[in-house]
Amino acid sequence: MTTVKLKYDREVLSCTLPEARVVVAEQLPEAPAAEALVRRAMAEPIATPPLAEIIKPGERVAIVTSDITRYSGSEIYLPILVDELNRLGVPDKDIEVIIALGIHRKQTEEEHRKIVGPLYGRIAVYDHECDDPAQLVELGTTAGGIPVQIFRRVVEAERVIVTGTVGFHYFAGFGGGRKGLVPGVASRATCMASHFAVFNPPEIGGKHPLAVTGVLDGNPVHRNLLQAARMVEPDFLLNTVLAPTKEILGVFCGDLEQAHLAGCDMVRELFEVKLEEPVDLAVVSCGGYPKDINFIQAQKALDYGCRAVREGGAIILLAACQDGFGYPTFYDWFRYQDLDEFERALREDYQINGQTAHSVLAKARRFRVILVSEFSDEETCTMGMEKAADLQSALDLVLPDLPAGAKIIAIPDGGMVLPTVVG
Repeated sequence: MTTVKLKYDREVLSCTLPEARVVVAEQLPEAPAAEALVRRAMAEPIATPPLAEIIKPGERVAIVTSDITRYSGSEIYLPILVDELNRLGVPDKDIEVIIALGIHRKQTEEEHRKIVGPLYGRIAVYDHECDDPAQLVELGTTAGGIPVQIFRRVVEAERVIVTGTVGFHYFAGFGGGRKGLVPGVASRATCMASHFAVFNPPEIGGKHPLAVTGVLDGNPVHRNLLQAARMVEPDFLLNTVLAPTKEILGVFCGDLEQAHLAGCDMVRELFEVKLEEPVDLAVVSCGGYPKDINFIQAQKALDYGCRAVREGGAIILLAACQDGFGYPTFYDWFRYQDLDEFERALREDYQINGQTAHSVLAKARRFRVILVSEFSDEETCTMGMEKAADLQSALDLVLPDLPAGAKIIAIPDGGMVLPTVVG
């Protein structure tokens, strides 16, 4: 028997599984001193000059950073960035921190405090607006036909620094990099248009085979995001790579694309775990708060975990989702229970959260998914899953139905670790 500890919101749950493999990132380096990592990466940027050769006194600087749903270590690196700007002659009054919300909700005062750390009350902090035309600027149209509208405070700054964290993403390949700008500080229309390439042309149907986790080459969503983000002409990127325990393992600074690619290489090396064959059951924790703050965030762990499970196998997903679904209309899309009808509706009126709902329902049709969360029985069932009151109840539902000698894995950090069957 194997005893496993799994995070759920801010709790740690324990369970005993028969002969289970615990799938974790192996041989993670010891986390170096975070401040030293940040300073070294800033001093040795990839494919750009250092900030001292980019930014001049008198210029207004916008620093874009992630919202509370994507912890990035911002409370560590933002003060270092601001101190460096001060050293270069840029006073606090000429610096703004812009929270990249994409189409997420506004942040609370307490969330702003967590994001900017000791800078709170010292540096102006603004939430991005995706729906207010007065707060958006048209930058033109990409070669791929995407209208690019960006938050005015970013466009009107003389210098733009984009920050965030790199990790796997279930259809853009990887997060971080260009996603800090698009969808980060883009209009709703730009967000939707840039993501629509997740689908094949209508004459083919279905999703593009390369719009998947861990793939950038040939990924049409990545290509759209990068084209749109480049139109902002950002001056500098700072991206972190984090351990499951949130310590900073790597920092990558410099060019929007090249520094991001270096971060992607580190994520792939550290967090892709090879399996020899698919399993019958995967017990998956998103990794606790904020990875399971809402279902739109939590479903990423479901997407990654499914890659380890045989067709028709079972998944237990631990996802508290204290903020509910994560977007007001996400749940409404489950009025479509036929996947073909669902896809047709999305092609007529594409919505990112609708595409996510379609992805969830498709997985629930392929696997038996038991969800431990704060959602009701009805809500869970409508999403195609079975509700369990707690982890032990979920195991009691699944274990009796497994075949003799079933192969079982547990993934404690399902929002970060990507299992890949290579056998």
